[in-house]
This record gives sequence, structure tokens and C-alpha cells, in this order.
Amino acid sequence: METTLNTAKALAELNRLRVLSVLMEHEELCVCQITALLDLATPTVSRHMNVLYTARLVQSRKAGRWVYFRLSDSFPPVLRQWLAEALATSAGAAADRANVEQILACDRGELCRCQRVRRRESSPDPAGAIE
Repeated sequence: METTLNTAKALAELNRLRVLSVLMEHEELCVCQITALLDLATPTVSRHMNVLYTARLVQSRKAGRWVYFRLSDSFPPVLRQWLAEALATSAGAAADRANVEQILACDRGELCRCQRVRRRESSPDPAGAIE
């Protein structure tokens, strides 16, 4: 029963569905690529991926400084079929498919550097807060 509940929780959030949809078409993506796709902060993406991991829908591997995610070997075939059919006509899923192709064309190192710069630029500057 716990596995079913974890799967339901994992599927009950748009960004996690977006990740699963893209992973159904690509063998694996690194965290920086998923972060770019979702346009969210890295800690938020990590929390989403942890929910998917806990539900046993994805698995991860670490290679150097990169962490890659892919669908788990035990990803239910019936769930894959249902998601593929449900998302086949989704404009959002089509946009994600196009966006991920652009992301995959980018150098991973550069992608991660850009995300770090973006995080610094969006963080408030405590020194400049008081004038």
C-alpha cells in the first residue's frame, strides 16, 4: 500500500509529471538539465527528484560531479502507456520535448555555470539591502 501511495503522491505534481514525460523519451538527464527544463531552483528540483526516487519511479547514478536520473527498471509498463497516451496531445509536453532538445544541445558544464550565475543574480544582496 505504501508503494501505491508514494506513486500517487509522485504523480500528483505537474513538474514531476514533466520530468517523467521527458525521461520516457530520453535515456537519462543530469540534474542541471532537469533544472533548466523546469526553470526551478536546484534544491526544488532535488526535492522533486527525491519524491520520484522514493516512489521508485526513477533511479540515479553519479558520474564525477554529475548526477543523472533515468526511469527505474521497475517503472510500471501500464503507467508508461497511460502517461504516453495522456500526454500525447498536451501542448505543455510538446513544449518540454522541444525545450529539452535545446537543453541537450548545450554543454553541461556551461549549463551548470549559467544556473549558478542565475542563482547569485536572483539572491538578495545582504550588503546592499541597507542604505
